[in-house]
Amino acid sequence: MSGHRIPAGIVNARQASAAFGLVRHRPAPELRPFVDHHWVLRWDLTGRPPHEQVVLPNLAVNVTFFPDAAGAFGPGKRPFRYVVAGAGHGIGVRFRPGAFRAFLTGPVTMISGGSVPLTDLFPGAGPVTESVRNATDDFEMVRRCEELLLAKRPVLTAAARTAVEAVETIAAEPAITRVGELSSRTGLSRRSLQRLFAEHVGAAPKWAIQVYRLNEAAARIAAEERPDYAELAFTLGYSDQAHFIRDFRSVTGWAPTEYARLNRVQEQESRREQFPGGP
Repeated sequence: MSGHRIPAGIVNARQASAAFGLVRHRPAPELRPFVDHHWVLRWDLTGRPPHEQVVLPNLAVNVTFFPDAAGAFGPGKRPFRYVVAGAGHGIGVRFRPGAFRAFLTGPVTMISGGSVPLTDLFPGAGPVTESVRNATDDFEMVRRCEELLLAKRPVLTAAARTAVEAVETIAAEPAITRVGELSSRTGLSRRSLQRLFAEHVGAAPKWAIQVYRLNEAAARIAAEERPDYAELAFTLGYSDQAHFIRDFRSVTGWAPTEYARLNRVQEQESRREQFPGGP
């Protein structure tokens, strides 16, 4: 996988790991300019209640092959929710932010906050979705997905490469907290960044910066026993805690204290399911 920061955004990873297995695979060399990784989900909740998984917003386009979710899902401003029930599996392809434009007939903003059926983008998607459903191993699924993507003969244009590099600059440099700083770092004007991100990323530069900052905040809040919100706000470059709280809620849907409580409560419930009668 590429070395840049990739927001995972899985809310309550401990409980998620008890509900499904998640494995990531590197893409073929020809697809690495476009794809971060493939991810395979397997679950068996037979005799157990369904599990709703929440994923925080990020900038990636995901192309998924699931029985009830075969489509290209654009970057959004709301947490993504998906319910797994019974037993099953599927595969998703996570694209590098800025690189999916090669597979669309228009700007990435056309799928921002929404999705399009795979068959609208890839004529051969139907048989591939069916083969994924019947696949017995990960590599068979990866191979069929990659054949479908490569059949489009994608080309990473110079503009797309610039967009990818701009997002990776945000990912690599947490000190970038404002669009003006990104403009100085990339040498692109604010207006150029706006146009570039609309066409290739599907989100405004300001939102892109927020997504990286606040996914990082969410990861720290979930990992720390007693988060210091004032210190965290300062570390992320906020001038005051109130501004941090507003931004965190705008990205995740929860206030920081609510998010911490959610992770703690679900973690405790997961532990009780695994060890009945325990603490």
